[in-house]
Amino acid sequence: MKAAVLREVDRSLEVEEVEIDRPGPREVLIRTGATGVCHSDLHFVEGKYSIPMPAVLGHEAAGTIEAVGDQVTYVKPGDRVITCLSVFCGHCDRCLSGRPALCRRPDVDRPSSDPPRLHQGPDRVTQMAQLGSFAEQMLVHEHAVVKVDDDMPFEQLALIGCGVTTGVGAVLNTAKIEPGSTVAVVGCGGVGLNCIQGAVIAGALRIIAIDSVETKLTMAREFGATDVIDASGGGVVEKVRDLTGGGVDYSFEAIGMKETAEQCFEMLAAGATATIIGMIPEGTKIEIDAGTFLRRERKIQGSSMGSNRFRIDMPRYIEFYRQGRLKLDELVTQRLSLDQVNKAFADMNAGVVARSVMTFGQ
Repeated sequence: MKAAVLREVDRSLEVEEVEIDRPGPREVLIRTGATGVCHSDLHFVEGKYSIPMPAVLGHEAAGTIEAVGDQVTYVKPGDRVITCLSVFCGHCDRCLSGRPALCRRPDVDRPSSDPPRLHQGPDRVTQMAQLGSFAEQMLVHEHAVVKVDDDMPFEQLALIGCGVTTGVGAVLNTAKIEPGSTVAVVGCGGVGLNCIQGAVIAGALRIIAIDSVETKLTMAREFGATDVIDASGGGVVEKVRDLTGGGVDYSFEAIGMKETAEQCFEMLAAGATATIIGMIPEGTKIEIDAGTFLRRERKIQGSSMGSNRFRIDMPRYIEFYRQGRLKLDELVTQRLSLDQVNKAFADMNAGVVARSVMTFGQ
């Protein structure tokens, strides 16, 4: 099959032939229909997060089941599915306590003694997040997919696989914002826009979108922001406090930077919560004022993939879309082919897209 392969940090991906194995007992082979290009993928290209190379990136995808292992009962060939990087085992303490997004994952990857799922001759090829969706096919554990009985286009379904689940889920599942609350979202890319959508669904009274790119602020208004702040002028925390009379009830960081994470904490009202979603580079330390942390009972927390239970959440997001309560069509800025993957990264760096989606002609 053809796949976009990362061989070196800060180098363009190359479309190459990669060999893919047959499904193991609990694995499924998927013909990729569409895959979104997420900022998380770019972090690995830039070396902000490490991955064994060569590697096939990509993790936000949807497609059609082509083959299944002999112990798989959940799906069959021909089923349409969305993939999710929150692969769960179903029997560890975290899964059993209702937190499958934090699964310990004891049995979801192939043992190192088994043949790799992907390879080029004798060389193992890594799948990002055990998915590797920048490819014509994916071979994954059955607990990495949710079956969908909807005829939605794959490009919309793919976005639910990460950007929607991460952004909307951070609001509804992690922060659990209350109706009538005030919300600030820092960073209005794909995940940030979905935070805004989640806040609308949850009934937030005021939603403040913060970014330094004018086109992103325009999109933020279209997705439900009541106020926007151009961060390029500085003074973001003070502007938020002025707008709200002292600070917001909930803030969300959707960029992945130390500075913006600290701003999210500083813009909180007393008793409020900051939720960090962006992938801040490994090893980075966040500094907060210990006095206001204690005396004002401010909280800061992380959100991994929207604290999802994706086989429950994703069908709900599809229903929100069908009811007109969740925008997906508007998230797709451009449709590309696999050999245009580096254009997707360039446009992301330029800040001119919400989401680029690569399609595979299904």
